[in-house]
Amino acid sequence: MSRDLLNITPESVWLQRRKWLQWAGAASASGLVMGPGALAQTRTPQVQPIVAMPSVPSALAGAQASDKVTPWKDATTYNNFYEFGTSKEDPYEKAHGLITEPWQLRVEGLVNKPMTFDIDDLRTFAPIEERIYRLRCVEGWSMVIPWLGYSLSKLLAAVEPQGSAKYVAFISKADPNVMPGLGYAGLDWPYTEGLRLDEAMNPLTLLTLGMYGKTLPNQSGAPVRIVVPWKYGFKSAKSIVTIRLTEKQPPTAWNATAPQEYGFYSNVNPDVNHPRWSQATERRLGEGGLFAKRLKTKLFNGYEDEVGQLYAGMDLRRYF
Repeated sequence: MSRDLLNITPESVWLQRRKWLQWAGAASASGLVMGPGALAQTRTPQVQPIVAMPSVPSALAGAQASDKVTPWKDATTYNNFYEFGTSKEDPYEKAHGLITEPWQLRVEGLVNKPMTFDIDDLRTFAPIEERIYRLRCVEGWSMVIPWLGYSLSKLLAAVEPQGSAKYVAFISKADPNVMPGLGYAGLDWPYTEGLRLDEAMNPLTLLTLGMYGKTLPNQSGAPVRIVVPWKYGFKSAKSIVTIRLTEKQPPTAWNATAPQEYGFYSNVNPDVNHPRWSQATERRLGEGGLFAKRLKTKLFNGYEDEVGQLYAGMDLRRYF
C-alpha cells in the first residue's frame, strides 16, 4: 500500500478491502481460483489465478437489451495485444508469463497529489461495478463484454488535476523478458495512449479490473486497463503502469506510427473509413465468424447520447 494513499483512503474503503481479501481467501479455499487448465480448452497455463470479483449493478450498463454477450472463449482468445504478437491468437498463447501481482500504477504529472496504487488498492478504491459495454475493433469486429471496474474519474479526482491539465496519457508495461512482441518494429515501445481530460473524466470511461465476473486474464490487459466504449478498441490501453496528466496532447502509439490511418480521437464513426476498408458495418465476435451477420456501425459505437456533447462543433472527419 503506498504511503500517499493512506492520507486519503476513507474507512469504508479499508473495510471493503478487508472484505475483498477475506472473500478472495475463501474463494481460493473453495476452488473458485482457476488453476492451470481450468478454463475451457485452455492451451496454455493460467499462471496468474483468475479469481471471481464481487460487484454491484451499474446504472451505466451501456449495452442495449438486444445485445448478446460475447462468449468468454471468443472474447479471450481473439485479441489485439501487440506486446505478445501481431496474430489475434498470440496474446492467449503467449501472455501467461506476465506477472500481474505485485503491480503498481503511478498517477503523476499535472496533479496536486501524485499517487502510486498497488493492485489491491485499485480493487478497493471504489465499489466495483459491472458494466456491459460494446467494444468495436478497427478491423470491423465488435464484442459485448461485461466489464468490472469503476469510472476513471474517481481515481483522477483523488489526485486533484491542476488547472493546466488538458490531457491524460496512459503508458503500458513493456517487459521484453515476457513480451515477445516488443521485437516488432512497427510500434515504439512502451505502448502509449491518450485522451482529453474531459473524455477521461466522462463517467463511461472505465478503470477496468475484471470481466465476466472475474479478474482480468493476462491476454485481456491484466491486471488493470481502461475501456473507452465509444472509441475503437486500441484506445483502451492494457496493463497500465503509468497515468500522466499533461498540458499538451500526448503521443499515442498508433497515431505516431500511422497518422493517416489512426487519428488521436479514434471515435467510432461509420462515415469515416479506414484508408484500407470501410467502417460502415461490423461483425459481432462469436456469432458465426466470417459468416456472421453484418450490423450497421453506430456513431460513437451507439453512445452518442452520453458523449456526443464532448465533440460539439468539431469536424469529426478532420478530428478522426
